[in-house]
Amino acid sequence: MAYDRTAMLKLLRPAMTRILTPLGRALAGRGIGPNAVTAIGTLGTVVSALLLFPLGHLTWGALAITVFVLFDLLDGVVARLGGKGGSTWGAFLDSTLDRVADAAIFAGLIFYFISVDDTLMAAVTTVCLTAGAVVSYAKARAEGLGLTADVGLAERPERLVVALVAAFFAGLGVPYVLAVGMWLLAAASVITVVQRVVEVYRQTRER
Repeated sequence: MAYDRTAMLKLLRPAMTRILTPLGRALAGRGIGPNAVTAIGTLGTVVSALLLFPLGHLTWGALAITVFVLFDLLDGVVARLGGKGGSTWGAFLDSTLDRVADAAIFAGLIFYFISVDDTLMAAVTTVCLTAGAVVSYAKARAEGLGLTADVGLAERPERLVVALVAAFFAGLGVPYVLAVGMWLLAAASVITVVQRVVEVYRQTRER
């Protein structure tokens, strides 16, 4: 059975929305808007990644980042409960700050590998960071040209899950799990870039 990313997200999102609704209602009731929630989530992610990961606190870093990543869902809940709905500015801000958060997570892991003198894994994680950014850019640029580039092994949710789960268990002392996770992510991200380039090329040839 092929992996259906859209179906999985449709299955998980309602459950997460129900869990986050009480907090979203409390924030909306205090006049905190969705854009503020987005900014808080990003700031928390950046601080957690750049402070905890380089110091070797991988498990606590992964847990803290997971909490702040949930703000990516919470901002939508706050917008709905606050009666503000979505906005073009909000969508742009959310997408831009997502990229900032992603970069901070992998930068934190790079600094961690540097701190333990693992130059090879620092380089591999740099590939994860760079290829992940190109994956996101390829999709955005394709959409700007009126095309689509939704294909690929490793979109943002997959990259975050693998990185955070690997960091969590590495912090618990599970051997090799972080290295394996970074190697898999590096390969999957590069493959995804190629898949998106090929997909956009195919669409341009069909025009």
